[in-house]
Amino acid sequence: MSDPNCVFCKIVAGQIPSRKVYEDDELLAFHDIHPWAPVHVLIVPKVHVASLSDVDASHEKWLGKMLLLAPKLMKDLGVTNGYRTSINTGPDGGQEVYHLHMHVFGGPRPWAKG
Repeated sequence: MSDPNCVFCKIVAGQIPSRKVYEDDELLAFHDIHPWAPVHVLIVPKVHVASLSDVDASHEKWLGKMLLLAPKLMKDLGVTNGYRTSINTGPDGGQEVYHLHMHVFGGPRPWAKG
């Protein structure tokens, strides 16, 4: 199921190009076009679900796969000193694209002083 007006559904369908880092039958991961960190990828389910508030038990498998995929991608992309994950949900949660997605940020960031 997809939404013809959703930018992430269009990326999943190949209608909009992306810099893919992972793809299987359920998930697609690609580099963010406006990165907040040296490594910033998005992991999206291929099925259109607007936000984390809209998931149910039928989505459990790919939600778990998203979390398991994050450390593998960071390792594959050379991130060795930690990373951050974020799922923005709804307007007050900062969600801008209404297709559930997980941000994975790696590498040093200017605001992360140690």
